[in-house]
Amino acid sequence: MSMAPIFVVCSASSQVTALLGNPPRLYPFGQAPQNVAKPYAVWQVIGGSPENYISDRPDTDTFALQVDVYADSGSSASAVGDAIRFATELEAHTTNYNGDSRDKETGHYRHSFDIDWIVTR
Repeated sequence: MSMAPIFVVCSASSQVTALLGNPPRLYPFGQAPQNVAKPYAVWQVIGGSPENYISDRPDTDTFALQVDVYADSGSSASAVGDAIRFATELEAHTTNYNGDSRDKETGHYRHSFDIDWIVTR
């Protein structure tokens, strides 16, 4: 199965790498290293489907991704989210803003949004 190229696209963005490093601290859900430097972002597939046809196999897959940015301040989390959205918006569509929050235990700020990506097989 193909996968949404969020890491490749964000790695090519100077705005993202200025904020998240090179390679960027952008990880699949559950794979961020323990005590990773902030800010960092994680993404996960929250939905999707193949483009089905009656007469042939699907040639594209649609992926709905949730991106969560974690940072030491709300402004930093928002800046990283803006950079990721800017980097991906010519290849994907931001479909939802999930809001901002702050973890009571760690004090880390979280900025969350969803991206829909159509990927050619």
